[in-house]
Amino acid sequence: MPRFIKKSNKKSGSAPGTLILEGEARVETIKISLLDYDQDGITDKEIKNVEEAFPFKEKKSVSWIHIQGLHDIPLLEKLGRHFGIHNLTLEDIVNPGQRPKAEDFDDYLYVVFKQLTYDGSKERVGAEQISLIVGQNFLISFQETGRDYFKPVRERIRDGKGRIRKHGSGYLAYALMDASVDDYYNILSTVGDKIEDLEQDLLDNPEPSCLDQIHKSKREMIFFRKQVWPVREVLSKLMKSDSALLHESTDIFLADVYDHIIHVIDIIESFRELLSSMLDLYLSTVSNRMNEVMKVLTIIATIFIPLTFLAGIYGMNFEFMPELKWKWGYYILLVIMAGIGGIMVGYFKRKKWL
Repeated sequence: MPRFIKKSNKKSGSAPGTLILEGEARVETIKISLLDYDQDGITDKEIKNVEEAFPFKEKKSVSWIHIQGLHDIPLLEKLGRHFGIHNLTLEDIVNPGQRPKAEDFDDYLYVVFKQLTYDGSKERVGAEQISLIVGQNFLISFQETGRDYFKPVRERIRDGKGRIRKHGSGYLAYALMDASVDDYYNILSTVGDKIEDLEQDLLDNPEPSCLDQIHKSKREMIFFRKQVWPVREVLSKLMKSDSALLHESTDIFLADVYDHIIHVIDIIESFRELLSSMLDLYLSTVSNRMNEVMKVLTIIATIFIPLTFLAGIYGMNFEFMPELKWKWGYYILLVIMAGIGGIMVGYFKRKKWL
């Protein structure tokens, strides 16, 4: 449940825009990287003080400032004052439980989406909030951890491949979202293989552990869907936006990511339906197995009913029972009982009950 409902550190009644880090710091020290580029050149460096990034706000080239770690509130306040970021936006940035969304503040666009990861040891999908501030010639991205999710985008910028060095900050925002959505496919591929293995195990030997795995996988799909579904709304809003920060040439690329998100959602829904059918299959298989056991026990009990009847008659202690004095009576009764049992078994097989 903690992944679905996050506990807030903010006190009730706090003023709007109050910056309080939600959760714990996930990196020891904040890391700031700067990538400034245009068609002719590139500046790529790590900076220790946020003030070093301030001059790049007015440059005509595109400046990408990437911040890993959110626990330094004074640093974020400095950055917000210089780049004109509203306190409500900063409050959302330090709250990693935000729903994916896009907001237009005239001077900048604020975009939130989720970067998903897969922990193979725990077989669990995780999510990290990525926040983007898209300005005229700059983009500031924020994340909680120190993992580099956007290495392919950095390499494209450094190598000057594709269109990215020829377009503005809006196209860079698209490239980051596209890289994140590509990771969705990788995670779905891993989860899909796991579900296929689970389905085969279910068909071969439906054990109680299969039921636990089905429920666990269903929860993962619910979590996955919760993180991905709102991204469709974000992309739709960006495509319909008339903001000057997004050029019309970027819309076609955003539409491509939108198509990918729709495809991802379709795959998630397919997996959810498959898991539901697997649950029904498990319950049906267990029920059929129980029916088979009950059928065998019923047949055994039915065979022994007449045998028990005969044994009960000759087990009575009446003195004047003529068969009790027969020399071969015991053996004759055994043959009769065996014959009755054989006839009943043959009848059951003829009816295909056995």
